[in-house]
Amino acid sequence: MQGNKNVINGLNSLLGYELAAMDQYFIHSQMYLDWGLTKLYDRINHEFDDEKGHATKLIERMLFLGGKPDMETRVGYKVGETVPEMLQSDLRVEYEVADKLRNVIAMCEQERDYVTRDMLLVLLDDTEMDHAHWLEQQLGLIERLGLSNYLQSQM
Repeated sequence: MQGNKNVINGLNSLLGYELAAMDQYFIHSQMYLDWGLTKLYDRINHEFDDEKGHATKLIERMLFLGGKPDMETRVGYKVGETVPEMLQSDLRVEYEVADKLRNVIAMCEQERDYVTRDMLLVLLDDTEMDHAHWLEQQLGLIERLGLSNYLQSQM
C-alpha cells in the first residue's frame, strides 16, 4: 500500500525518539544491574522491551505504507551517571516522545490516516500512563525518602 509521505516522515521522526529511548533504557538497565539495584533493573529492562515494541509497531506500519524506516537517527539520547540523573533523563525522553506523538497524531488526523492515528494513540497512552507516570513517581520517592533510602529499597 502506498502511504502518505507526511505520515511516513512523521513515523520516521517518532522512530528516532523510540530508538533513543530504547537504547537509553538498555544502558540504564545494565548499569542498574551492575550496581545491584535489581528492582530498578527489572523495571527499566521492562521499559526497554516496551520501547522495542513501540519501535517495531512504527517500523511495521512504515513498511506497510511503503516507507523506509530510518534506523540510524537517534533523538534525545542522554545517558545519566547517577540514579536521579538516569531517571530524569528517561523522563525527559518520555516527555519528548509524548509531545512528538501528539504532533504526529494531529498530522494523521489532518491527512485522514485514522489507522495510524489509532495505533499512535495506544503508544501515547503507554508513554503517558505507564512510562512517564512511573518515572515521576520514582523521582518523587527520591525527594520524599532521600536518595539513600530510595536506593536501599531498590536492591
